[in-house]
Formats: sequence, C-alpha cells, structure tokens
Amino acid sequence: MYHRAQAGMSPHPPNGGWSALRRTYPRTVAVLATLIAAFVVGDVLLAARYLRDRAETERLRDGMTDAERQRADMVADAEENKANVMQELVRRRAAADRALHLSVSVDSGTMLLERDGALLREMRVQVGEERAMAQGGDTVRVLKPRGPLSVERVLGPRDAWEVPAWVFSDRGAPGPEDRMLPGALGRNALVLSGGTVIYALPDSGVLADSGYVLPGAVRVSRSDLRAIAPIITPVLTVYFYE
Repeated sequence: MYHRAQAGMSPHPPNGGWSALRRTYPRTVAVLATLIAAFVVGDVLLAARYLRDRAETERLRDGMTDAERQRADMVADAEENKANVMQELVRRRAAADRALHLSVSVDSGTMLLERDGALLREMRVQVGEERAMAQGGDTVRVLKPRGPLSVERVLGPRDAWEVPAWVFSDRGAPGPEDRMLPGALGRNALVLSGGTVIYALPDSGVLADSGYVLPGAVRVSRSDLRAIAPIITPVLTVYFYE
C-alpha cells in the first residue's frame, strides 16, 4: 500500500491559509510583506504631500484679495495656454519640415522618422519620467524633453558616454571614478543638444534593466534604433511635443 511517508511527503499536509503559506515559504512571505509595507508607506507619503501642498495653496489664496486671486488665476491660465500654444507650434513645425527628422510624441510614446512629408518608420518608445535627483549637496531636476533639439553625437557600441552621477544614486549603485563608460547607452544611441539621449537597452551596466528607463531620456527598441542609426547624422532635428 502506498504511504505518503514513503514518498517523502508529510502525512498531514498543512491546512490552507496565510499561516500555512508562511510556514511553507517564509522567505517569500517576508519579501511580499516588505513590498506591501513599502507600497503602503509610499502611498501615505504621497497623500500627505498632496494634502500639505493643497493646504499651503489654500492658505496663500486665503491671504489674497479677490483681485490678487483673479490675477493669479489669469497668470496660471496664461502659462497653461502658452505651453499648449508652444506644443502646437512644435507639432506644426515638425509637420512642415521637409528634411529628414525625428518627431517624438511624449504623451503617446511614439517616434516617427519622416522626410518630405512621408513617414519612413514609426517606432514605439518609452520616455523617462521627470524626477528630482540628489547630486552631492544639490538637487538636479530632470525634465522630459520638449521642443526642437538637434543630434550632436551618434554613438556606436564602443563609444563612451559620461553617465551622470545621479544615475548611480538613483539605481542604488556605487559610481566609478571614471564615468565615461563605453556602451553605457547600448549598441546604438543618439546624444541630443541639452544632454537628452535616445538609447536602447544595453547589454550590461547601470542601465541594463528592462524595468528602468533613464529619467528625461527616450528608450527605443534595439531593432528600431539599429535600423535608423546609419542614416542619422549630427544636426538632424528631433521634435518633442505632447
């Protein structure tokens, strides 16, 4: 007769439930509990910051006269309208450009290679989020690219790129003394004016993580970047708009 003990199994398997899971997989449960706690703490901090900012805004508005509040609202509306107008102008300028160029829609995550009004290639991209980074004793604000930029360098697999110090801090990795690292941006990459980069997932290094997109940068698939890199030259225009 077949017995559980002969098969190396417990004759009395644990009942289902959280307690049984904790006894069977203690490390997994500990990791899950840590992650859940981290998410809860993060949500609480975000909520507290939102409430604090809202309270500060209301306090400032309460101290204003009606005329001051009206002027503040008009300025805010004017700034928003100005930003919208600028985005539309960039979009129209890209559409009218007859030379070879790239157009990146930041909100929809698409990049187009166009010339003479013809679409040569459409690519899906990921745009790194905006972040405030600590660098030394300063805070570096990394923004999403906007407006027209130009290509300054086209990098190959052996070309070096100076990885910003804040990248290592953001990744929780020690930064080397020499941050000019060959292949840091993958096998192909474009360095634009202002320091914005368009890159693909590297094989190794601090950016070799499919779940991490360099803040303020654009990541495209290896196949797409490899296909367009040979025809991209310095001074080519890249339009960014929402």
